[in-house]
Amino acid sequence: MTDGPIVDGSSMRHVLGHVATGVVAITGIHPDSGEPVGLAANSFTSVSLDPPLVAFCVGLTSTSWPLVRAAGRFTINILADSQEAVCRRLASPGADKFRDVDWTPAPSGAPVLTGALAWIDAELDAEHAAGDHTIVVARAHHLRASDQEPLLFYRGGYGRIARPDDPAGGVV
Repeated sequence: MTDGPIVDGSSMRHVLGHVATGVVAITGIHPDSGEPVGLAANSFTSVSLDPPLVAFCVGLTSTSWPLVRAAGRFTINILADSQEAVCRRLASPGADKFRDVDWTPAPSGAPVLTGALAWIDAELDAEHAAGDHTIVVARAHHLRASDQEPLLFYRGGYGRIARPDDPAGGVV
């Protein structure tokens, strides 16, 4: 048996960039400082309806995930197409991610970002090592959705879905 071709990170990123994904912001309240903490991710999926589980992936080098994990409960905010700036802010490194970001508390107290398409108030169920990322499985406790359009990430940029009655049509 011969080894197949070697897949490098750059090629992998290029090819997988062709999969359009939604974007989420995972937010919590740090138990020591009482300040909101969070990060953005585009690897989010439903796992199970019974029990109600979802999953997202975070890089091993993330300095934000340990802060959110420490909160115990957190909110997964599914971002609306108008929230690109919020996504960019939460995806950036630094401590002042919530400057000029409006939010209200979920039942757990974790931040629900104002204008989010939907949110899931959850707690950590399991973590699984997976290469240079951690797969985080979370159990949903409360959730809500609104009638908006999602923020999409595709080929390194942001976009939105255009409704069929929109003259632009398709994804823009």
